[in-house]
Amino acid sequence: MSATASNKILARHRVFLRLERAARVRDFIRAHRTDGAGEGTALARLEELLQRAEALAAQQRAGVVATRSATMQRRELRHALQTKLLKYLAAVGAVAAKGNTELAPQFRLPPTGASHQGFLTAARGMLEKASAQNELLVSRGMSGTLVDDLAAALAQFEKTLEATRAAGATTSGRAPISKPSSPRSPSRYGCSTGWSGIGSATTRS
Repeated sequence: MSATASNKILARHRVFLRLERAARVRDFIRAHRTDGAGEGTALARLEELLQRAEALAAQQRAGVVATRSATMQRRELRHALQTKLLKYLAAVGAVAAKGNTELAPQFRLPPTGASHQGFLTAARGMLEKASAQNELLVSRGMSGTLVDDLAAALAQFEKTLEATRAAGATTSGRAPISKPSSPRSPSRYGCSTGWSGIGSATTRS
């Protein structure tokens, strides 16, 4: 676990302990309150502060859950993109490059160690080139739906990045989060230029 993650966990734990102590103070005042007006005002103020703090804590917990969900989804999407959709496109591009050497460098897979943003940028570059050379690539064996499927998968991948950023703001108490939607499955693409047609919920007739 990184030092940053450890610090965040410790910070959340400290907030929890403070809330717990404040709740005990509130309960004590409730149990031993008199009819003094000042005491009633202090208790009301404490109740208000506790409600606000508990709402913020709930928001932070939601942010943690959303971050984990987005991270898991992003990992699955990246794996599918790298090993199926983009690999399929790279294979078709290699076939097309036999008659046009200028195409060879245009369909290289993003480095496996690239950052998520770097991976997205490189994959979008491949998508743009595939869109521009769509007719040629289809004539070399590419599915006519690959460009649309790749665009949809990359849009979902980008949403997981946005969700993580928004969830990070939420855990800091700055902004609400949005949960990423379910990805489209790219599982019908094999690792060769062949069209597998297997295991996809989006297989078109």
